[in-house]
Amino acid sequence: MSKINVVDMAGKVVSELELNDAVFGIEPNKTAMHSAVVNYLANQRQGTQSTLTRTEVRGGGKKPWRQKGTGHARQGSTRAPQWRHGGIALGPKPRSYRFSLNKKVRQLAIKSALSSKVLENEMIVVDTITADEFKTKNMVNMLKAIGADAKTLIVLDSADKKVIKSASNIEDVKTTQVNTLNVYDILNCDKFVIVKGAVEKLEEVYA
Repeated sequence: MSKINVVDMAGKVVSELELNDAVFGIEPNKTAMHSAVVNYLANQRQGTQSTLTRTEVRGGGKKPWRQKGTGHARQGSTRAPQWRHGGIALGPKPRSYRFSLNKKVRQLAIKSALSSKVLENEMIVVDTITADEFKTKNMVNMLKAIGADAKTLIVLDSADKKVIKSASNIEDVKTTQVNTLNVYDILNCDKFVIVKGAVEKLEEVYA
């Protein structure tokens, strides 16, 4: 098992933590991670785009000219797709882009993403992250102390309103809980800051 230092909010090493290689030490599977990211982004799409067909565009009830004898091509409505202000042929309509991934693929993707953060030395384990008041400055000082001044994801073991609210105004910092962690957020950060209790919960679920 690989080991990683556990720091406090002041950036001082307080202990050492053994990471379960079944979760944090596998060879990252790029295919699984790509599938998980595509799945996450597809599920975020609202799919509310809509265009009007020729039956939905207002007007066009009168035949533009008689059927024969004008020299023009025959036309039945000025709202056909080839006309200006006409309906759209084969345009997008409201739909769902959601699709599901196999459970084993989802688990492999999460473990691959976590392992890649350990391999790239981008994972920082903090003993506990607490806040006595709603104050952004305290969170900024903590992130600087632990060396997480880049694009950062903070993973808590449980929802803490004061911590979440204090970090919400910091640019490029996102806070999440261990039960809502996803592959996209893990890969989209430069520093992966996780509470020690959240590490234990991840190992309990995925090991």
